[in-house]
Amino acid sequence: MPFRLKYLISVSLVVMTVSLPSCLDHNRNMEKLHNKEGPETDRILRKIKERGKIIALLDNNPTDYFIYRGTPVGYHYDLIRQFAKHLEVELEIQVSDDLEKSFEWLEKEKCDILAMGLTITKNRKENFSFTDPLFETRQVLVQRKKKLVGGKDSIYISSPLKLGGKTLHIQKSATVKNRITSLSEEIGEDIFVVEHDHANVEELIAMVARGEIDYTVAKEHIARVNCMYYEGLETGPYLSLRQNLGWAVKKDANGLLGVLNQWLSGFKGSKLSVYLYGKYFKSRRPGDFTGSSSFSPVGGKISVYDDIIRKYSREYGWDWLLVASLIYQESRFDPHITSWAGAFGLMQIMPGTARRFGIDSLSSPGEQIKAGIEILNMINGKFEQEIPDKKERRKFVLASYNAGIAHVYDARRLAVKYGKNPNLWTGHVDSFMLRKEFPDYFNDSVVKFGYCKGSETFNFVNEVLERFNHYKNLIPADPE
Repeated sequence: MPFRLKYLISVSLVVMTVSLPSCLDHNRNMEKLHNKEGPETDRILRKIKERGKIIALLDNNPTDYFIYRGTPVGYHYDLIRQFAKHLEVELEIQVSDDLEKSFEWLEKEKCDILAMGLTITKNRKENFSFTDPLFETRQVLVQRKKKLVGGKDSIYISSPLKLGGKTLHIQKSATVKNRITSLSEEIGEDIFVVEHDHANVEELIAMVARGEIDYTVAKEHIARVNCMYYEGLETGPYLSLRQNLGWAVKKDANGLLGVLNQWLSGFKGSKLSVYLYGKYFKSRRPGDFTGSSSFSPVGGKISVYDDIIRKYSREYGWDWLLVASLIYQESRFDPHITSWAGAFGLMQIMPGTARRFGIDSLSSPGEQIKAGIEILNMINGKFEQEIPDKKERRKFVLASYNAGIAHVYDARRLAVKYGKNPNLWTGHVDSFMLRKEFPDYFNDSVVKFGYCKGSETFNFVNEVLERFNHYKNLIPADPE
């Protein structure tokens, strides 16, 4: 798979149910950061604070960052979200599966941090700075189980000493290749290596499971997670001593590194740390997780309705991933759900509106999706002349889908009255959607439709677009 640096996303940070160190400790740490009493500030850290966001590069795989049943999850994704919250900045994510390119982008300051489980080696430390270790791992062989390859001509490897003359297929990586070279010297026999430029570790493990190759090498925690997906695989023997894993920053980013290590010191002793490690690396994942087509590393899908969403989205000129994100927000892909207000189905359409578009609560998922997209189209037409920019316009469309177009027009009129741009959502109209919860605003003479739970609409737009960007990062693009 070629190097992918996909869409930048701005992630609104969610407070998790298990807290990090106390708010008091957090406030003290932030005071030290702002007053320069903590770790020495540097240009990179100042730049992050000035722009109000940290740019992190992650790998798309079954532990770091992936989609499951429509939701972005992952160990390093969850950690970097928490660190961004600690810094009180937003998070912007880039995606890469090419390690050399990742380090290159870090050096060129196209990102601030590589939030990946990187092996901390002497060579790497000469060019980059690494956090204190997140945890330890070992390089292990991944192969098919003995019962599947047993017999006189067995290819089963029970010890590294039996690797002489064998061929190991690996993702292009100097660290792994150097380890195999050293192992070859240690056993006194040649071990052949095939480096794959366009296949990541997960794809190589799948190739072993399918019998296309006999062996690959992976970090133990990654190998164990992936072997849960394939009954015929096992990990071992170990091919290295224990190795420390951490995140990387630029060599001169001493302030950022200091704040990171300070945060990690508190985080690693927290309940959240134990919970996340167990969730992604220790727990036996249920079959409907590992085998699900809605688990992005396996099936490359969001839901069972992907094909229907694609079909009608294409027909009406919508990005199917945006529609999928809206459906997740409305119903979590449950076609039988009904809200307290009577909205029903995948796209939570109100009964009166549903009748206009020829459906009811008994309509099929396909009919529900088609009607919902037709409603989006209708709303889009209302704004097309006034807001020509498509990306900007879809914010107004989403807000109108949630609250009703009348309330959005009210917020636009308030924006005009208070000197804001009625054709820009963020920082302009959205702020007046929020204010429509307060009497001074919903009783204003320019407001025609009264009170609106504007915070719900504000969050709806942000969350749908945030998830849309996750989907663009993690779901393969449709062929042209």
